[in-house]
Amino acid sequence: MSLPAQPDELLLLHNPRCSKSRQVMALLEERGVDFVERRYLEDALDSEELTDLVGRLGQPISQWIRSRESEFAESGLSEQSGEADLIAAVAANPILMERPILIRGGAARVGRPPESVLSLL
Repeated sequence: MSLPAQPDELLLLHNPRCSKSRQVMALLEERGVDFVERRYLEDALDSEELTDLVGRLGQPISQWIRSRESEFAESGLSEQSGEADLIAAVAANPILMERPILIRGGAARVGRPPESVLSLL
């Protein structure tokens, strides 16, 4: 599954074990919004998709990587790691990606707080 190409397509990068991710899904469902769910832990984003996502979020990956996960240090990463190293690490260890993320066309928002995704609707 690829990232949305059309402006009206919505994709939720979702982890059902995450309470914030479940809250974003509930917000979308309560509003009757059509979206596609991608469980990124099972269907990981590759390096190309992650690079694309950096642009859609308008934030460097260093701002939406989970640096407190054990995989961060185990990957040899630090606060000084470059973008290419961070993207490669998230591609190899999708648990490092902040969640949830809602993508609509060329824009995306991290759902923390969950209501932040509403600006895309």
